Amino acid sequence: MSTPGRTDSTRVTVPWIQARKARGELFTAVTAWDFPTARIVDNAGIDLVLVGDSLANTALGYESTLPVSLEEMLVAVRAVRRGVRRALLVADMPFGSYQTSDERALEAAVAFVKAGAEAVKLEGGRVRAPLVKRLVENGIPVLAHIGLTPQSVHVLGGYRVQGRSSAAADTLIEDARALAAAGAFGVVLEGVPASLAARITASIAVPTIGIGAGPDCDAQILVLADLLGLHPGPVPRFVRRYADLYGTAVDAVRRYREDVVSRDFPSPAESYGPLEPAPEVTGQTGR
Repeated sequence: MSTPGRTDSTRVTVPWIQARKARGELFTAVTAWDFPTARIVDNAGIDLVLVGDSLANTALGYESTLPVSLEEMLVAVRAVRRGVRRALLVADMPFGSYQTSDERALEAAVAFVKAGAEAVKLEGGRVRAPLVKRLVENGIPVLAHIGLTPQSVHVLGGYRVQGRSSAAADTLIEDARALAAAGAFGVVLEGVPASLAARITASIAVPTIGIGAGPDCDAQILVLADLLGLHPGPVPRFVRRYADLYGTAVDAVRRYREDVVSRDFPSPAESYGPLEPAPEVTGQTGR
């Protein structure tokens, strides 16, 4: 039986992703961080699910992505793996897991694959090309990430749009070409002018996935918490909120509290009587 919201049961693979660009067909990507969010995005028909290091901000309460550990990311990948059936599952390499040595990076990437990831993502331009090549040669697909790279926020001086000058734009184009030549199956473009993203997309044979990079990339990705409105407050300009689940959830919990203190909940219909046959308790959380 097909799942509501899913239109195609074909299992997404790296070659499937690459073939989309060859045919001029767009695909979609969204982050997830646990079993429930994985089921939501997979059942909605999303093609690529990223267990992003945005786990740090969206689920763990860190102020940036930098503190999240490899161990925390692995727990999230295992949970998301249990909820994803169709989408390609990609794991973000957290800060510190690949900067110190290629050996440590390979060990971390292997750990992600053993946890259920089908590819890993890492940030950085042509300096990462040798590492990308080594991971791919060891059977681990790599999604590259250039432009605004949050793990380099201190070097960049904040979360700023990248590639505005002619020289900076040329650097990013060369970065994308080097990463594609090294074997990356795709390149995330974050926080770059739309015109530059279009140039990069046209200059490489592998797909580009945009986030704050305009409409001409081969795919788009958003952080699920932003898309669903799970956190109050402003969001980046490039985010479109499709729901306000934070407000909906707060209202639901407030009404529950009011029903408890007014003795409206639980009602007789939500309670068990002494003469009833022993019921089978159903409807447990997550079932």
